[in-house]
Amino acid sequence: MNWYPWLNQPYRQIIARHQDGQAHHALLIQAIDGMGDDALVWGVSRWLMCQQPEGLKSCGHCHGCQLMQAHTHPDWYRLEAEKGKSSLGIDAVREVTEKLYHFAQQGGAKIVWLPDATQLTEAAANALLKTLEEPPANCWFFLSVREPSRLLATLRSRCMRWHLTPPEEMQSLQWLSRQHPQADEVLRAALRLSNGAPAAALALLQPARWQARQALCDALITALRGDILQLLPSLNGDDVADRLSWLISLLVDAMKVQQGAGNWLSNGDRPDVVAQLAQQFNSSALNESSQQWMQCREQLLHVAALNRELILTDRLLAWGRLLSPAATLG
Repeated sequence: MNWYPWLNQPYRQIIARHQDGQAHHALLIQAIDGMGDDALVWGVSRWLMCQQPEGLKSCGHCHGCQLMQAHTHPDWYRLEAEKGKSSLGIDAVREVTEKLYHFAQQGGAKIVWLPDATQLTEAAANALLKTLEEPPANCWFFLSVREPSRLLATLRSRCMRWHLTPPEEMQSLQWLSRQHPQADEVLRAALRLSNGAPAAALALLQPARWQARQALCDALITALRGDILQLLPSLNGDDVADRLSWLISLLVDAMKVQQGAGNWLSNGDRPDVVAQLAQQFNSSALNESSQQWMQCREQLLHVAALNRELILTDRLLAWGRLLSPAATLG
């Protein structure tokens, strides 16, 4: 598992709490994609499972370390929805929590990690809540979450919140340039399109992903000058949420240009697309467009069994009506 330099400080802070006997038994880690919360949890878990830790580090050769390195430690539990499912039910939670009240098989700590705590059904969350209210000795919970508001308030209240904030942009750009040398405007665009998360930016810069984003930009220019439905193939993919996010960011950038804030673009590598949008839509049309595309994205993300192509086609046709001469005035 990759380790990232921006995790060093939160790792030291969490371990220090354990060394001082002040660690909370349940840590709710809030982080956006690409911040490495999985690596942070894994690193802290290795230290907790180590039988002979060396300061802030696990020793790497005790039996606990060997089991963790082999991903076979019997007292480390990963709780997540089964493949192909989106929710984590009460039975899985009960199965793990029952084991926590037994003596640890290796005689040390017991750890439960939920990579996405929002997968918990209400019943599962309530079952976990009971365990968090009266946790077994030497038992640690790590709950990763992108949107804490989607968790039960009572569950959040039993955890200590830990927010992984993105590094300073210059620090992230330096790291990105070492990992994937590119022009500064390309690296900056990838980083800003990834909300400042460096590892997510690196993933976006991989050839196939970056090509998909560039193809959407090119298709948008063509569609704005002719048939808006020409944009459909560039939006209609399994990663539709990402593609719509790219489109929304271009609309927001066009609003920035109209407000004289062109130095703060997310898509600084594609000023041609941003300028085209700023020219063809007035400020109210751009604002309405971005709101409608955000609603479309949420719909496709959270409503099951929708016909994605039909939804996108309907939205494009409605968007095309904003391209009327009246809409482009002002």
